[in-house]
Amino acid sequence: MLKRALFGFVALFTIGAAPAATLAAVAQDEKVIPAVMPTDGPRTLDPVRGSTTYDNMGCAQVYETLLQVSYYDNQRFEPQLLAELPTRLEDGKRYRFRLRDDVYFQNDECFPGGKGRKLTTDDVFYSWKRIADPANGLKNWWLLEDAIVGLEVPAEGVGFDYDAPVAGFVKISDTEFEVELTRPVFRFLWVLTMFQTSVVPREAVEHYGSDFGAHPVGTGPYVLDEWIPKQRLTFNRNPDYYECYYPAAELWSEEDRKKGLADAAGQRLPIADRIEFAMIIEEQPRFLEFKQGNLAWLELPFTYFGELFSPRTKRMNRESRKAGYQYRSVLVLDMIFRAFNMEDPIVGGYTPDKIALRKAMAYAIDHDEFNEVFYKGLCVQYDGPIPPTLDGHPENHRVEGAPRGPDLPKARALLAEAGYPNGEGLPAIRFYTNSSSVNAKMMDLLRRQLGEIGVKLDAQMVDFSQLIELTNKKQAPMFSFAWLSDYPDAENNLALFYSKNVSPGSNHWNYSRPEFDELYERAIVLEPGEERTALYVQMRDMVIADVPMVGSLARNRYYVWQPWLMNARPTPRFWSWFKFLDVDESKR
Repeated sequence: MLKRALFGFVALFTIGAAPAATLAAVAQDEKVIPAVMPTDGPRTLDPVRGSTTYDNMGCAQVYETLLQVSYYDNQRFEPQLLAELPTRLEDGKRYRFRLRDDVYFQNDECFPGGKGRKLTTDDVFYSWKRIADPANGLKNWWLLEDAIVGLEVPAEGVGFDYDAPVAGFVKISDTEFEVELTRPVFRFLWVLTMFQTSVVPREAVEHYGSDFGAHPVGTGPYVLDEWIPKQRLTFNRNPDYYECYYPAAELWSEEDRKKGLADAAGQRLPIADRIEFAMIIEEQPRFLEFKQGNLAWLELPFTYFGELFSPRTKRMNRESRKAGYQYRSVLVLDMIFRAFNMEDPIVGGYTPDKIALRKAMAYAIDHDEFNEVFYKGLCVQYDGPIPPTLDGHPENHRVEGAPRGPDLPKARALLAEAGYPNGEGLPAIRFYTNSSSVNAKMMDLLRRQLGEIGVKLDAQMVDFSQLIELTNKKQAPMFSFAWLSDYPDAENNLALFYSKNVSPGSNHWNYSRPEFDELYERAIVLEPGEERTALYVQMRDMVIADVPMVGSLARNRYYVWQPWLMNARPTPRFWSWFKFLDVDESKR
């Protein structure tokens, strides 16, 4: 049996405990998925306040969006809360939606008698209005800003009126509605797969107030059991989840069918009874917990790649195959970078001397060394912000003239051009990154590389949640993390440099170029094609020339899982796939 205490953690306090009736349903013989988050976990379980992968991992178990990324094909989306795909009207400026009529919110004390009620059109409109409410921080406003007719952020000091009509929200019935866009934005339907647009009940938000982020109430396959911040997060099956089934066999590729991924076709979801996330920041204990059978699956740390795989062939070694481990490698739509706050008085700015300083640092940083030392050479190094496989990604990953190191003579010349010959007169630059032993070693390497030209770093190692908070508040002169594209379109990455998305939005470098904005606004109304790709390339090269970041690297991630975990097809882009997983005790 899989149910057990998680890794010896002791409960200090509990947030958002499930109702007694739900807890009583937890039996010792249930199917449990023991999982891990490689940071201190989510900061919130309120979708409109969340932004990180780990917020997503938690929210996606409880909340649902109108559309979801297809489990069998991550390049597609499909209905989730909808009865069918939206109908596109009026040249893409208007969409008609029809909700399923069998979806209910989870039972919770916020409802009369504690009984969850049916999902309606009003819930969708209310949930999207929350994104425009300044009281919720506006960090996800970039997803809907200037997108829906009449949906606007109120003037400063004016409270958001949830009962005021929005011209672009047209209610037809409790299950049918239309949305009118300000322009035919191609990305709109992909945005509706993102967890920030999840549907929430107004009763729960108003009942829990400022504590709503710790008391999630959604329509999803699981309900919150327990959340001990920075330690663990557990969910139980939603006993009232609507009829939802594993994808049909014919939808899967021949390769996936051979792997057995179609064997569960037609099975009702969710399959597992319980999910147990543990927050384990360091790589070694995560890997050991997996090897000991205490984790169902693992995003394999690159440090331990050679333990399970042949470094030469990149295939699983004999011992791992004998142990029954399974794996999937995924070239991620990834952007690993070192970033500059463009509003910082030292490293920011657009004058030639400021650009020269950032270029000097870019030429001093050797990404090949980072790739070999920390990623076993498995990353793809490329110029600019557009990951491999997407329109606008440079041929052979290179852009002529892009400042890619190492080129120390050029770096020193540019540093002198910036007014800091050999680093003289340049104060130590505060650099923030997530606290872990691996990141500490990365920081040491970065210090050494930049030290070659006389640039000093003041390293600040903080929890991941604190790192995001600092960048949201524009308090980090330099910082590093990774951006994983939300959907397979370079627009998602280029939106990170649109001036309307500055922090606390997704533009954490606070990049602002009117010329870039003009190109971006032209591109987002275009269908995929040569004209749009040409605009993407212009924006890409503008970002490369201004150097708001140094990068990028795209990880080739290896996901490994136990022989007893069934239906596994891990993907880093969306996190509602836990509902498809199963456990086979006979293989333990």
